[in-house]
Amino acid sequence: MKLIFTLSLFFTSLSFATAQAVIETPPPNYIRTVIFQGPGDYSGVPVIRLGEPLVLKFDDIIGDEANYYYTIEHFNYDWSPSELLKNEYLEGFDNVRITDYENSFNTLQLYSHYQLEIPNEDTRALKVSGNYLLKIFNDKKELVFSRKFMVYEPLAQVEVAVRKARDVRFIQTQQIINFEVNSPDFIIRTPEESVWAVILQNNNLKTAIFNIRPQYHIGSTLVYKYDQLTSFWAGNEYLNFDSKDLRAATVKIRYIEVQDLYHHYLFKDAIRAFQPYTYNPDINGKFVVRNFQALDDDIEAGYVWTHFALETLEPFEAGEVHLYGEFNNFQLDDSTRLTFNPDTGLYETARLFKQGYYDYKYVFLRKDGILDEGFISGNFVSTENDYTVLVYYLPPGGRYTRIIGVGHATSLNITN
Repeated sequence: MKLIFTLSLFFTSLSFATAQAVIETPPPNYIRTVIFQGPGDYSGVPVIRLGEPLVLKFDDIIGDEANYYYTIEHFNYDWSPSELLKNEYLEGFDNVRITDYENSFNTLQLYSHYQLEIPNEDTRALKVSGNYLLKIFNDKKELVFSRKFMVYEPLAQVEVAVRKARDVRFIQTQQIINFEVNSPDFIIRTPEESVWAVILQNNNLKTAIFNIRPQYHIGSTLVYKYDQLTSFWAGNEYLNFDSKDLRAATVKIRYIEVQDLYHHYLFKDAIRAFQPYTYNPDINGKFVVRNFQALDDDIEAGYVWTHFALETLEPFEAGEVHLYGEFNNFQLDDSTRLTFNPDTGLYETARLFKQGYYDYKYVFLRKDGILDEGFISGNFVSTENDYTVLVYYLPPGGRYTRIIGVGHATSLNITN
């Protein structure tokens, strides 16, 4: 899947550079296992209905019970700050210390586990829909990390379909998203100028397609039947490992060593781009923390060094190989980069993970900054992917963009 944020065909619309004016701040190395979710979801970019709760969890592996504070900011569709004052989008107040924390129990790696639930007695409710940014600060008022989330109102129905590409060059490698927005009880005025749509693949905001305008409308229905404008590289199923038992090797774990912490050495992986597609059930890049011997996974799951190996025989000169997944919000950094070992012919790395079930894949970051998700894993139209469509609306005279509908689809139901 390529890192291309497609611009609208309408040149009066907002540019991609503007749409990404506010970016998330990744956490430092001592902040681990950030879980950000709505009700019943895996960790990822939360897309919640107005009034639903939101949960943030993270570990500080320094383990000194440091103080952390949070703020919430509201943004327009293009991630520029909205004109709303804080009391217009927030009932209660923020800039409050996170008081729900515990220290780890019976683990080799000590850590302090923090949990923030919204609403709470201080932040009682989010009052409007739209884009939000949750910021976490330390007691020196330094920004530690931030995460985006979206809140929607169910004012329109969004029907989403996944189709094969009409261009024969991409019919086996891309998936096309078509959708319709129907709002019989909610009047959308001048939709060509006031409605934008965003498509997320596997809940990954970093590879989303922004700024999609309706092609045409029939009555109260807006129709989006683009081909290349709403296309995604299909990718391949994620690989995975399960470390719920630190002392037992599984199908994926080759052997285990105990040093300062447990070390899990995975079986080596191979380049799949030129192999036939094989369906392998996954959770689309996400992860679940679990320790099968624990009563409370949040504080009893330990940390383990997980060792990865990718067999290539020769190094790639045109870029870098990285691990990729929701385990760090699809962020590429030094902890995800693999180094080629000429003695073994393998790209190798080790990364610290909290016990659990993790999806991951290998991706290629080219020297020009383009992320090529299919370079190592391949792109296969049969790959199962989840898609989410968000519909934004700025009413005439409105002071902020609302999210008026959300639709979902899976490529298991792909059609021609």
